Amino acid sequence: MKALGWICKANGSGLAARAVLLFFLVGAAAALALAQSGAMTPYQDESDGVSAGGKWLEFHSTNKMTGAKKVRFEIQSDNYFREDPEYKPRVNLYCSEGKLKLADFNPGVRLARPNRPGFWGQPQLEVMVRVDEAHYFKGWNWMRGRFLSMDKGSVRGMMGAQVFKVELRTQSGRQIAEFSPGGLNLDRIREACDLTPKKPS
Repeated sequence: MKALGWICKANGSGLAARAVLLFFLVGAAAALALAQSGAMTPYQDESDGVSAGGKWLEFHSTNKMTGAKKVRFEIQSDNYFREDPEYKPRVNLYCSEGKLKLADFNPGVRLARPNRPGFWGQPQLEVMVRVDEAHYFKGWNWMRGRFLSMDKGSVRGMMGAQVFKVELRTQSGRQIAEFSPGGLNLDRIREACDLTPKKPS
């Protein structure tokens, strides 16, 4: 504020001070918008996100021990689950050295108990998936009651879709996460994860 007062006196009017104040306000608004967009990473060794097209964000990091280049793609849902209006369900694709390593669905709430075994006997939760006009049931691996490991087919279907929805059981009942995945830069995800879109059959 002392600097603003000095500028006012030096120019004989408050015009310069108002210009400087406007500059700081615009900068603060831009920083707030960046934070609200979810582009700031929660991970210490990961760069802040950049747009990967549509509502997708792309984050980069390097494994400190192996030097492997890692890329994470994230998309948040259009809606909240009833337990937490501050956290949107999201899908994360974790890729390393040009290959998909893990795709997870994080609802941000406690999941119901697993209700089926996987091929190797691992606990799974059955979900209903909608990709545009197609819908089907899948068993996704249940990971500590916090998130589900997605199958590659659902990931590829989501990549080329305009509508993607997941219906699942949480501890407070069945809920639906609704995504708008259109606009993803397919060249970027093919390069980083060796993934291409494929409609569900």
